[in-house]
Amino acid sequence: MSEKEDPAVSLFREYLRIPTVHPDPDYSKAIDFISRLADDVGLEFTATETAPKNIFAVMSWVGTNPSLPSLGLYSHIDVVPVFPEHWKVPPFSAEKMENGDIYARGSQDMKCVGIQYVEAIRRLKKEGKRLLRTIHVIFGPDEETGGELGMKVFMKLPESKKLNLGFCLDEGIANPGPEFKVFYAERSCWWVKFRCAGNPGHGSSFIQDSAAEKLTRILNIAMDFRNKQEQRLNSDPSLTIGDVTTLNLTIIKGGVQYNVVPAELFACFDIRTPPHVDLTEFEKELWRWCREAGDDVTLEFDQKSDSPHKVPIDSSNPWWTAFMSACKSLSAEVKTEIFPGGTDSRFLRKSGIPSIGFSPINHTPVLLHDHNEFLNEKIFLRGIDIYYEIIPALANVSDSYKVTM
Repeated sequence: MSEKEDPAVSLFREYLRIPTVHPDPDYSKAIDFISRLADDVGLEFTATETAPKNIFAVMSWVGTNPSLPSLGLYSHIDVVPVFPEHWKVPPFSAEKMENGDIYARGSQDMKCVGIQYVEAIRRLKKEGKRLLRTIHVIFGPDEETGGELGMKVFMKLPESKKLNLGFCLDEGIANPGPEFKVFYAERSCWWVKFRCAGNPGHGSSFIQDSAAEKLTRILNIAMDFRNKQEQRLNSDPSLTIGDVTTLNLTIIKGGVQYNVVPAELFACFDIRTPPHVDLTEFEKELWRWCREAGDDVTLEFDQKSDSPHKVPIDSSNPWWTAFMSACKSLSAEVKTEIFPGGTDSRFLRKSGIPSIGFSPINHTPVLLHDHNEFLNEKIFLRGIDIYYEIIPALANVSDSYKVTM
C-alpha cells in the first residue's frame, strides 16, 4: 500500500482480501472486521445468526428521534466463486494498478457499498452531524445463493423487527455510461427443472418415444419463447432487460453410458420474469410445454420467488423525493430500471419495507460475477461523497407516511 492511499481505500482492500466466497464463505473473519470497524467509527454493533455460520452484522447510529422508522443501509458479505486461472491477479489480493483499478472478487458486488456507507457516516459523525432517524448499516450472508439462509430467515426474526426499518438501500449495478442506475423493483427468479421420461434401450437401435426426443421438444419450445422475448427487447428502445422475461438453459443431466438410451433426462432453466407477468398463468404455460413435449414430461421448481412489489418512484413517496433531491444536488444523472437479477430487496419489499437498489458506480464496465472484477479507487471514493449527501437526506425525512407497494 502506498503511504498516500486514502484510509477508506485501505479498508476497502482489507475487506476484499477476506475470502467470503461460496461454497464455503469465511464469514467469521468478515464479522470480526465489521465489528472492529463499528468500534472504530463509534457505532453500536450487534450480530445475529440466521443459520449455522451465517451471521447478520448490524452497526447502528441512533437518531434524534429513534421512535421514527429507521433507515437501513444493506450490503451482502458473500461473493460468488472465482476461476483464478482467468484472472490477471489473484482474485482476493485486492491488488491496485497504477491507474487506481482495484482487482478483487466483490469489488463491485458489493463490498464497496458496505465500506462506502460506513465511511460516509464516519465523516458525518466527525463533523458533529446528528440525523433525525436511526440508521442501521446491515451486513448480511447468503445473498449469492438465494438468501434462504440469510435475509429470508432474518426478516422473520425478532432482531429484524427491532430495527423498525422504514426504508432501505440495497445493491445496484455498475454502468459504463455517466448515469447511475437505480432499481425500484426486480424480476421473479424461477429455477425450473423439466423431467423427460421415455423408453430406454440399446444405443444401436432407433428407440421410439425416448427421453431424448421429449427433451429436444422442450428445448425447442423454450428457445422459441426465449427468441421472442429477445426480439421484443431489441425492437423496443424503451425497454430494458428487466422489462422482459429471460430464459437460459443452464444444466442438462442424465444418462449412464454411451451405448444405453436413458430412461430419463433433465433440463434446467434459469427464468426471470418482470413484475407485470401473471405468474399463475406463466406456470400454466410451462405445464403446456410439458404436454406439447409428450407423455411423462413434468416439471419441478428448485427456486420459485415471487417479486411483484414495486417501490413508487414519484412524489407520493417521500423517501424517493429525498433520494432524488440528493442526487440532483450532486448533479448525478439517474436512470430507473427493474433489476434484471435477484437481490435481498425482495424479502424487504415482501415485508412491506420499500427498498431501492443503488450502487454509486458509473463509468465502469459491468463485471459482477465476471473474471477480473475491479473498481477504480476514484469511483470508490466518489461513492462515499455520494452517500455523504444521500444518507442524511433520507435519514432526515420527517414524513411518517407509509409507502404502499
